[in-house]
Amino acid sequence: MTDSERQIATHLAHLDDSGRCQMLSEHLVSVSELASRFSAKIGLGAPGALIGLLHDLGKYSDAFQQYLRLMSKDQDTETSRPERGSVDHSTAGAQAIWRNLAPKGKIESIVAQILALCIASHHSGLINCVEPDGTDRFTRRMLKAASESHFDEVQSRAEMLILERSRKLLDDPNLVSCVQQIILKLCQNDRNETIRRYMAGLMVRFLFSCLIDADRTDTADFTKRSSAALRQHGHYEGWDLLAARLEHTLESFPCKNKVDELRRDVAARCMDAASRPKGVFTLTVPTGGGKTLASLRFALNHAARWKMDRVVYAIPYTSIIDQNADVVRKIIEPVGSELSSIVLEHHSNLTPAKQTWRSKVLSETWDAPVVFTTTVQLLESLFGAGTRSVRRMHQLANAVLIFDEVQTLPVRCVHLFNNAINFLVEECGSSVVLCTATQPLLHEVDKSKGAIRLRSDAELMPDVRGLFTGLKRVEALYCKKPGGWTYLETAELAVSEMQTWGSCLVVVNTKGAARSIFERCKEAADGVSVFHLSTSMCPAHRKRALRKICRLLKSKSPRPVICISTQLIEAGVDIDFGAVIRSLAGLDSIAQAAGRCNRHGKREMGRVRIIDLREESLQSLKDIQAGQEATQRVFDEHLGLKRTDC
Repeated sequence: MTDSERQIATHLAHLDDSGRCQMLSEHLVSVSELASRFSAKIGLGAPGALIGLLHDLGKYSDAFQQYLRLMSKDQDTETSRPERGSVDHSTAGAQAIWRNLAPKGKIESIVAQILALCIASHHSGLINCVEPDGTDRFTRRMLKAASESHFDEVQSRAEMLILERSRKLLDDPNLVSCVQQIILKLCQNDRNETIRRYMAGLMVRFLFSCLIDADRTDTADFTKRSSAALRQHGHYEGWDLLAARLEHTLESFPCKNKVDELRRDVAARCMDAASRPKGVFTLTVPTGGGKTLASLRFALNHAARWKMDRVVYAIPYTSIIDQNADVVRKIIEPVGSELSSIVLEHHSNLTPAKQTWRSKVLSETWDAPVVFTTTVQLLESLFGAGTRSVRRMHQLANAVLIFDEVQTLPVRCVHLFNNAINFLVEECGSSVVLCTATQPLLHEVDKSKGAIRLRSDAELMPDVRGLFTGLKRVEALYCKKPGGWTYLETAELAVSEMQTWGSCLVVVNTKGAARSIFERCKEAADGVSVFHLSTSMCPAHRKRALRKICRLLKSKSPRPVICISTQLIEAGVDIDFGAVIRSLAGLDSIAQAAGRCNRHGKREMGRVRIIDLREESLQSLKDIQAGQEATQRVFDEHLGLKRTDC
């Protein structure tokens, strides 16, 4: 805005308790510019600009201006504060779009509904247009009386700058055509009508994300002026520089044995594949094969090749995010760099040392080149209710998304996940890497409900079977007992394995089983370091225990160690036991647990025992129960594992 335009403006957008105010026209223009920039990533710059410009149009009403001033007053005054949200300021802007576009034709009506829905929902989260009982909420909102929505009043009160900009955008042919082009593309990619509608819903959510982030960012920067200085706005260190730091580290790694050679080869293959065009990739590498740094090598070089915005690591368990983020931070974030400027962590396990005010501001929008978050947080940005998580969705466009340990994705989420990934790749220009030792066949599920569309050259490893053969470091035995193993018998077996192999890890399916076996092990293994790990422990305690276990196992004079854990230790934890005992579960879980045995190939062969626990109750864990049944069926057919009645 020019100085003269600022002087003419009289209506307020925000007013703090000190009396400092933000003019409404200034807020609308700023949000419009931000939302346009965000949405332009998928070719929707004009719709983003329009919804940003009109989202708070209702604030021009006298009712809202009075409400704003009363809300900013001290509560001890005679006039009490009004109820928050008591004045409707979101309907007027939605109605302005609906009344102008909807009468022009069918496609214009569809675009009008999409844009009006974003504005009408920007404080509540996307509303249901039609309720389960058939109530048409959207039409009722668009037909809301002018006396309640203040539509006529705000049209007469808004500055000419806002009205002229909105008319220009409403008359822009690109406003409708850019939305139409995306819808046509969605229809070409999917013949299934349900999936088409689902994809269109993701497009609406993407636009909504752009509006929410633009609005919240501009408001926060007014409310807390210090926040504005902390934002990076995508101005990061170059990918080439970050990739060079990684190369320097990889070159320094010694190559002492066959495992080291294979890890080096995995990283080299990822480097070779980085120049492939964008798409969905799979990285299928045995546990202990160096997936974290290999996938980072692919991501940094792929992002550099295709000029992408960021790399996002989605990891299933908070117990392994700290470890992986610290490894990457030490490599690409030089000592002395401001924390979170390159590697940003966003999860519930952050300690006060890492969760600074700056990291909180950056985490709101994942404003960093490399982001480590949980799979849950990423799925929340795609599907979560309300407005808090959705503002990050647009940051998933033109990004490299790495899903570590993707086999942990809940079965009930598979089709939702698959369709969302296809949308992010095909409409948002992102690349996705599915990393695991036990690759789920997400491209072979029911296509009528949504299957991931892999590239023809999706797998980054040219010889997956050979890689698994080369990295074979354990022998697995199925130890079946009539009636199953008791907790006491399992504890005695753990002590015996520890005495033979120097250390033993026991992985079970429930927290109750872990606690019971741990208590019996402590009684049976006098003088031995016995540890317990489960999600019942607070994160700091769990991290301390893991650090102590690793220190004991890596010591030049290793001490006997037994660890009893739930499955939290299976995915991504860099830890190396001489023997592993795994309670019967899905084959993927067994393979992941086996990855904690002889991880670095220091022994010729480690040993993994699979047992059937008698006392472990899985009534509320249906997925694990189904995995057990499937694994039992495979074992009964004598595929691949030696069986012993120990």
